[in-house]
Amino acid sequence: METIDAMKVRRSIRQFKPDPVPDELVNELLEAARLAPSGVNCQPWRFVVVKSAEGKEKLSGATPLPFVTEAPLVLVCCIDLEAAGAEQTYKRAKELLDSGAFQGTPLENFDPEAYANRRQMDETAAKNYLTLNAAIAIEHIALRAADLGLGTCWVMMMDAKKIKTALELEGNLRVVALMPVGYPKTLPPARPRLPLEDILVKEI
Repeated sequence: METIDAMKVRRSIRQFKPDPVPDELVNELLEAARLAPSGVNCQPWRFVVVKSAEGKEKLSGATPLPFVTEAPLVLVCCIDLEAAGAEQTYKRAKELLDSGAFQGTPLENFDPEAYANRRQMDETAAKNYLTLNAAIAIEHIALRAADLGLGTCWVMMMDAKKIKTALELEGNLRVVALMPVGYPKTLPPARPRLPLEDILVKEI
């Protein structure tokens, strides 16, 4: 499937068939996330794959939307706050430099250590920055799922703290979204979209 076709067929699915999602397709979704771009290659996304009835029961009290845990699979999408720390920022930046990513650009004399020490963010700024980057990976999952004939729904109506406690996640992890995944019971019609003239502010 062409990328544009995946964009066109993707829907927010809220009714799923009971058929399980094969492990190889789960791996395809996670691989799509792994390949996503991120600022200075920080790659802050982390995922918990929930397939068992026990795992879904732990999630059910943290979202008012029953279809989330009725799906055969739920991806708990998280960010790793340590990805914005100086140590990880230096490591990722040096990897980019060593890979030749900056060659032939004004950044080829980039100093990873100076950058990591300069780019210090408070917790709120770090959370916002990392969540923005994780959103790219989550959308990669949604598009790859559409390509594989699967349905997804990006869900933020949830209690992140309850989920973190229920799943016993480490302190550096913060839940940012839930993504139920499965084979769609029905394919809803395309949702309304603003016309191009409404989203194009100006051309200069």
